[in-house]
Amino acid sequence: MEIIIKLSQFLLSLSLLIILHELGHFIPAKLFKTRVEKFYLFFDVKYSLLKKKIGETEYGIGWLPLGGYVKISGMIDESMDKEQMALPPQPWEFRTKPAWQRLIIMLGGVTVNFILAFIIYIGMAFVYGDTYIANSDMKDGLLIESPAMIKAGFKTGDKILAVDGTKIIKFDNTIDLKIAMAKEVLIERNGAQQTIKMPNDIVDQLSKYKKGPIVGIRMPFVIGAVTEESKNTALKSKDIVLTLNGQKTKYFDEAKTILDNNKGKTIPAVVLRNQKETTVPVIVNNEGKLGVQIGGLNLDSLEKLGYYKISTQKYGLFESIPAGLEKGKNQLISYGAQLKMIFNPETKAYKQVGGFAAIFNIFPNTWSWEAFWNITAMLSIMLGVMNLLPIPALDGGHVMFLLYEIVSGKKPSDKFLENAQMVGFVLLITLLLFANGNDIYKAVVGK
Repeated sequence: MEIIIKLSQFLLSLSLLIILHELGHFIPAKLFKTRVEKFYLFFDVKYSLLKKKIGETEYGIGWLPLGGYVKISGMIDESMDKEQMALPPQPWEFRTKPAWQRLIIMLGGVTVNFILAFIIYIGMAFVYGDTYIANSDMKDGLLIESPAMIKAGFKTGDKILAVDGTKIIKFDNTIDLKIAMAKEVLIERNGAQQTIKMPNDIVDQLSKYKKGPIVGIRMPFVIGAVTEESKNTALKSKDIVLTLNGQKTKYFDEAKTILDNNKGKTIPAVVLRNQKETTVPVIVNNEGKLGVQIGGLNLDSLEKLGYYKISTQKYGLFESIPAGLEKGKNQLISYGAQLKMIFNPETKAYKQVGGFAAIFNIFPNTWSWEAFWNITAMLSIMLGVMNLLPIPALDGGHVMFLLYEIVSGKKPSDKFLENAQMVGFVLLITLLLFANGNDIYKAVVGK
């Protein structure tokens, strides 16, 4: 059932983005009286799953879910319709329209992508608001478990003060990305500030450890369940361990140290059970474990226990507009920085480029409209930026040649555009194979 939910979110998001992107080309083409021969969700190689012709346009759904397209008359695109291009130009064709109209048609798709992302972020600000922990309330610092972060010089208990000179105000789900892309991080440790220089290949190093967030909040020692093999029958599910052998264990990472120092011993523990403190004996095995499953608490429970203060900022209809625009702008800047890292061989970030499997895996196993819209907005920005790359066969390639024509007054020949389209197509196939090959490699080697 989980896989169906995950797949449903993936296909719905992908379909929405493709249809709206192609609609961004379709609408200005129609406004400028340019004939659109096909409007397809997914590619109809050899045959279509569904198709219906309305007026001069055939609408359909292809069987190959690698994107979608609109086929505009008189345009050199992925269809490589040389026969049509060999005929005399017609007034309804793309090639006979003024350069500025063709430019608007080509920019329509990415424009819709960016507008969609900003609209989603505005809507999310209005509906969900903003939930976070103020960084100033992270009194005991963060949990650092990633070997890459430890190797870089971080320790559990560090407080993140600033990333690349920008002060961290909120601890939320953006902190991991900020740190992964940082050149330097200002921390506070034991009351003293210090700057940690991040390795150039930190993204590659972090990818080798995928058991949790790069940095996380420190959690109490909660008993999830007592296994049948465990000798610690005095412990109960949902117990919160407060002390071990007389030493306070506010956080689980502190408990691990105490247990390691008491291997093979029976020690007293104070647990919080049904809001009452109870003392019980616990047996530490020779591996420094209690033989229990670790549980967790949601943010509301952590707040009630006094661990963290959860801040929720709600936005009115008009307040949500600047809030959403700011989030969209930050996401756009962030993705641009990620692309820069990918194209820099020193970072080795290119190893983390993923294909459809990578996109599929970012969707949760349970249905969450908040997660769905957040991921869809992010993917919409990614799609917009990627399509603007000046690669022939992408919108950005067409835009590049149109800008050349507008500035120079000279239109590239059809033969040149055909060759450029073929080169761009080969580049795209290479990138597609590389990205999806990365997915396969990670699935095989487990990294």
